[in-house]
Amino acid sequence: MSAGFQADWAAALLTPDLACPPGLRAWNGSDPGQRLAVYRNNVVGSLVGALADTFPVVRQLVGDEFFGAMAALFVRQAPPRSPVLAHYGGEFPAFVDSFEPARSLAYLGDMARLEFARVVAFHAADVAPATDTAWGLALGSGERITELALGWHPSLSVLRSASAVVSLWAAHQGQDDDLAAVDPALAENALVLRDGLDVLVRPLTTGAAEFLIASGRGVCLGQAAALAAQADPDFDLAATLTLARSHGALTSIELPRRDCR
Repeated sequence: MSAGFQADWAAALLTPDLACPPGLRAWNGSDPGQRLAVYRNNVVGSLVGALADTFPVVRQLVGDEFFGAMAALFVRQAPPRSPVLAHYGGEFPAFVDSFEPARSLAYLGDMARLEFARVVAFHAADVAPATDTAWGLALGSGERITELALGWHPSLSVLRSASAVVSLWAAHQGQDDDLAAVDPALAENALVLRDGLDVLVRPLTTGAAEFLIASGRGVCLGQAAALAAQADPDFDLAATLTLARSHGALTSIELPRRDCR
């Protein structure tokens, strides 16, 4: 099978009004166009189903019919590049942002980002948390304590949103009594993290979000804390580290090596 035919076949699968690729034949002499239409519907339907599994709250927010139509358009524009469908959908949040019929739902793209972050967290590598010994050595580092470098669990991510994505997500998990009580226009920061086999979604203060993002980029503890305090005068470093440690999020805490002189 030539590369050109493969390209034509892939395009025909994802383009409803595209004719059958030249040379396509059915084994029994029947119309290949009808068979292609069935196969095309199955392929698109399967990919839409995979997206529905990854973005259940987005689907609940807009309804099955709206989600199916939106997801089908996305599938045709951005088909998967990997056979592992659990990883499919990383471009979906940006697509949602640009999808004109969903423009009135300003929070929808960030909800998709939150849900995809949960999928990434679930499949992230296992890394053991920092030991009590490492914590003890770090806390005893004296005047160099601000130089500490922090290593975070691969599943950890932070989402800063102009919408109440944490509250909306929680309301769809039965964690809140009344979805109507959630004001989507309130900005929230989300921490996504796998703790054991559970993927957690927790609200973060502005300072905590800034601290986790900065330290995740390799900024040392002192500088990251200073950035967090600039963003949020009420930033509580001890509370942030306690939260992280309680969920095994901090995997290393150590002083960077200084070259001998």
